[in-house]
Amino acid sequence: MTVLVAVTQAALVAALLVAAYRPLGDHLWRTLTGERHLAVERAGYRVMRVDPDAEQRWSAYALSLLGFSTVSVLAVYLLARWQDHLPLSSGVAAMDPAGAWNAAVSFATNTNWQWFSGESAAGHLLQMTGFAVQNFVSAAVGIAVLAALARGFARSGTDGRVGNFWRDLVRVCVRVLLPLSVIGAIVLVSAGVVQNLHAPSELTTLAGGAQHALGGPVASQEVIKELGTNGGGFFNANSAHPLENPNPWTNAFEVLLLLLIPFSLPRAFGRMVGDLRQGRAIALTMATLLTVATGLLTWAELAGPGLAPAAAGAAMEGKETRFGEAASALFAAATTGTSTGAVNSMHDSLTAPGGGVALVGMLLGEVAPGGVGSGLYGMLLLAVVTVFLAGLMVGRTPEYLGKKIGRQEITLVALNVLTMPALVLVGTAVALVVPAGLAGLQEDGPHGLSEALYALASAGNNNGSAFGGLTSGTPFWNTLLGLVMLLARFVPIVLVLALAGRLSSQRTIPAGPGTLPTHTPLFVGLLVTVTLVVVGLTFVPVLSLGPIAESLA
Repeated sequence: MTVLVAVTQAALVAALLVAAYRPLGDHLWRTLTGERHLAVERAGYRVMRVDPDAEQRWSAYALSLLGFSTVSVLAVYLLARWQDHLPLSSGVAAMDPAGAWNAAVSFATNTNWQWFSGESAAGHLLQMTGFAVQNFVSAAVGIAVLAALARGFARSGTDGRVGNFWRDLVRVCVRVLLPLSVIGAIVLVSAGVVQNLHAPSELTTLAGGAQHALGGPVASQEVIKELGTNGGGFFNANSAHPLENPNPWTNAFEVLLLLLIPFSLPRAFGRMVGDLRQGRAIALTMATLLTVATGLLTWAELAGPGLAPAAAGAAMEGKETRFGEAASALFAAATTGTSTGAVNSMHDSLTAPGGGVALVGMLLGEVAPGGVGSGLYGMLLLAVVTVFLAGLMVGRTPEYLGKKIGRQEITLVALNVLTMPALVLVGTAVALVVPAGLAGLQEDGPHGLSEALYALASAGNNNGSAFGGLTSGTPFWNTLLGLVMLLARFVPIVLVLALAGRLSSQRTIPAGPGTLPTHTPLFVGLLVTVTLVVVGLTFVPVLSLGPIAESLA
């Protein structure tokens, strides 16, 4: 019966994703390529004093993005530091400098790592004007970078011009994220998710005890945290909290939300490059990786290997009884396959192989399907690596979508692919040799290593989930993870935009007899293999010392 429930839930979500693939993908394409500006968009451009029709070279696009993100970090930092002097603070104290730095970087980079409990450390104003706003714009930044890369492949000889950052940012927010969030919030409110501006109030129970009733603008933040693959919870329990995720139906709806845009963007990409088959091949690759991860994680949790699950009859530690093992495993696979990081169970309590699958989902680079925008441009870089390796094997100049992949192009791609592993592994090594880092670990041995590795993998892949045993709210961990989040987000973005500029400057060449078809099942298989080998093998040694050793024990 449990297996049937697991298969039914996954099949329902998959069917809805397939149904949304074409209409939402086409809407995203029209949003990123249309010429008309809506009245509200024109008003926004006037306020920002930008010309939305001025094409930017990749360097100007990158500077606009970095400038906007810098202002975003500063704004959230100041709100966190001064929140006790602002309205709607609900009596919450200001965050310390290291904590405010970490929170600001976390939400501005689409990571939403939370060292704090939302209900006790963040007032309503910080939640609404700081965190929720960043949930929208950081997601839009990811889609904007993807749009620039897609234009790089689609354009021919345009002197490195890849679009206009401000137009992409505003359009994605106004035409995609806001409308879908309004609809999603209404659905969640109707299902019982809280939406008000009430401060916590103390109630007297029938037994004469005291109980706190929580309130706040929860539904409006819950929907964009999933839709924008952000993940930060209004409450500390995140999507395991009944006021954020009341029942199995809302749970399935939230899983759908976090997969909706990442799986629709390949259709938009196919429309932008003029070949829908390319988008389908990328979507199939993503779906294959996520299906395998979901199956393995579900098996691990249902089988419940280990003495404690065997004694209890099920691996239910850290899981909500209203969801059970199957829905918890589906959510865990989806949230680590995307860069969401929201949780409806405690990942530290997953079985050793289940936790390992969740960890590997992040270490693959968040490309199955990854975050909004970031997942697809990460997968496209791996596609470039695939055609480059295939070209070496057959002795031909590699090409992808009519663009030659030469030394400079593959150098940019290689630097991008290496950035995340370098940050994760170096950061983990630092955390395990510095006393302040070791002090945050709850466990020693393999599981302690997994706690540190999971935290750095989460920060390095814009995920935000954590093994709850790690005490991360210290100056050391807040500073380290903040630096990793910042570098892991913006170094790859600059490299992707530089690649987009080089591609758009090239002349598109027609496919010839030696061109590797990149829309066939053979290419999908090659791309899956490259993803697992090129990225996955990087982490085999550290995984062997952590979750693999724990599983074997």
